[in-house]
Amino acid sequence: MAVIHPFKGIRPTRDKAHLVASRAVNLYKPRILNAKLEENPYTFMHVILPEFGQKASTRPNTTERFKLVKKSFNEFRKKGILIQDKKDCLYIYRQQKDGFEYTGIIAGASVDDYLNGVIKIHEQTLTKREEVFKNYLDVCGFNAEPVLLSYADNKTVDKVLKKYTLLRAEYEFATTDHVTHFLWVVEDKSDIKLISDAFLKIPAVYIADGHHRSASSALLAKDKRKKLKKYSGKEMFNYCMAFFISESQLNIYDFNRVVKDLNGLSTSEFLKKLEDKFEIKLHGKHQIKPKKIHQFTMYLDGNWYILNARKGSFNPKDPVGNLDAQILTDNILSPILGVHDLKTDSRIEFVGGLRGMDALQKKVDEEKRKVAFALFPVKVEQLKEIADTHNIMPPKTTWIEPKLRSGLVIQGLEE
Repeated sequence: MAVIHPFKGIRPTRDKAHLVASRAVNLYKPRILNAKLEENPYTFMHVILPEFGQKASTRPNTTERFKLVKKSFNEFRKKGILIQDKKDCLYIYRQQKDGFEYTGIIAGASVDDYLNGVIKIHEQTLTKREEVFKNYLDVCGFNAEPVLLSYADNKTVDKVLKKYTLLRAEYEFATTDHVTHFLWVVEDKSDIKLISDAFLKIPAVYIADGHHRSASSALLAKDKRKKLKKYSGKEMFNYCMAFFISESQLNIYDFNRVVKDLNGLSTSEFLKKLEDKFEIKLHGKHQIKPKKIHQFTMYLDGNWYILNARKGSFNPKDPVGNLDAQILTDNILSPILGVHDLKTDSRIEFVGGLRGMDALQKKVDEEKRKVAFALFPVKVEQLKEIADTHNIMPPKTTWIEPKLRSGLVIQGLEE
């Protein structure tokens, strides 16, 4: 039984939505970010980076910095750049990108669903990062970036979404990263009830992206409840803003690996060691992607190879051990190349599948890395099995689309 909660969203006026909404700070190149801040007075980046153009007087991730963020946010509201809906609403958001279309619902996800396991996780979080973002939410009093939650396809929800997406959108705009955005506001109580009731029949939803933000929202709710002692459960700190999307729309891309050296081995010695666990076929100079699960392609010394994992090199009954990322780690990265910790070893790099095979090959040809591995994308069913069995995926296993913009709909936390 998943709870989906309407709220009074804070959002840009229609004429400024395309100017306000922004990608995450770390996705902008420095020169692009600077130009955006210099030339666009409405970008939400002015809220997130309140000391731009000034000599910084605060350190990142401190209460002092967060207070400045809150001040900038309140200034945006006073200027009328951001307004708040007067009724509790759900928000239908659609994104068109690279020939794909993603349509879902922005709403509050219940913190209790997270704590009780209705919202399922597949990623390990870092306590320090959880605390930092919890403090950010607490001091700033708003959440501008929804987590991404997937749910089993539901005909009732689809019917309501279709009804609204046939109407004129509240927002419709394109951005320079070739993405088109649409937003519809659902304030009709009967439609909200239809969606809410449908979700109450859905046994579980899955975090696709945003594990740390979800964990931080849960920490904040726990802290607030302790301090207040009495609370109704309707306060907005009891919810984490989320974008709910049907699992059939999720796009999971491969996350590939590049290693700087062969751990002291010659090419022939390395290939010989691979033969124990993989069937190896020389493909040649032309790029090739894996075509199925448990198949890898490898770029080494100007040639592409196809590697098929042999029986016995993995445990098909182990949800984690059956993942291609884990098979690569268990049979090549750790025992042969000496890469034992994917989070800390500087010899390994990761290339998201959206960047393409050219980016992977370029790492070897132009950036002097030694070997690259392309993996087959994880399936939604694998992600769910990991979460359902309370397991954790290896680092950098999935690159999931869609990626959402900040500042399109904002959750106030002080109500």
